[in-house]
This record gives sequence, C-alpha cells and structure tokens, in this order.
Amino acid sequence: MMKSILLIIPLLLITGMANLVNGKQLKVDSPSDTLVIVWSSGDPDVAEKACLMYAHAAKINNWFKEVILVVWGPSEKLLAENEMLKEKVARMQKDGIIVQACVACANMYGVANELKVCEVDVRGMGVPLTKYLKRGYKIISY
Repeated sequence: MMKSILLIIPLLLITGMANLVNGKQLKVDSPSDTLVIVWSSGDPDVAEKACLMYAHAAKINNWFKEVILVVWGPSEKLLAENEMLKEKVARMQKDGIIVQACVACANMYGVANELKVCEVDVRGMGVPLTKYLKRGYKIISY
C-alpha cells in the first residue's frame, strides 16, 4: 500500500492533479496570478482561434486575476488593419484585459495612431516585459 502511494504522488504532481479534491480544482496560490500573452504573429487564424480566444477565456473565467495582452511586431499591423480583431480586442478590454503594444514596432509599421485610437497602450515594451519576467508572471506567446 505504501509503495502505491509513493508511486501515485509524483504522478499526481507531474499531471497537475494533486490540487484536485473530490474532482474539484482547488485554488493554488502561485508567485503570480497575472498572465502575460505576447502576441507577435501576423496570422489572423492564430489571432482569432488561439491567442485572443485563450486570453479572453483566461480573464472571463477567472483563470488569472489579471491578463495583459502585449501586441508586438506583425500582430500590431494585423490588429490595426482588421476590424473584426479590433472589435474582439475592444470586448476584451471591456472585460478588463490590459492591452499594450510596442511603440518601436508600431512606428515601424506606421500603425501607432490606429492602435492608440483602439485604446491600446502604445509604449516601449522592453522594460515592462523584462519586469514581467523577473516578477515571475506567467508568460505565453503566439
């Protein structure tokens, strides 16, 4: 019996099931309850069917208290030119997602003003992203 328990515990930890009790997920405090999503892909399918979908779900389902979407590079041009994605990002902002964009990239693509009109916080992102990393925020990229 003891051998079975000793074998199951590492398996539960590896699979993430150690925080299940009676089939219900327990709230596990982590160093950060902030998710930062770095969106750099210029592919509209990646934006709509992966990046923005997960970011929005993470916020409205309270998977994370805070969700920050960093629009960087080709995604800035895509967002500035795609009305459907603008509407989706506006809904995300209304639901509390913080949306930031890299000013250097926005200027290279000539879309800084379009992003500001969408109420995107356009600014230098090197220092903020470094702070997010050093604070231990959960970061994923698309």
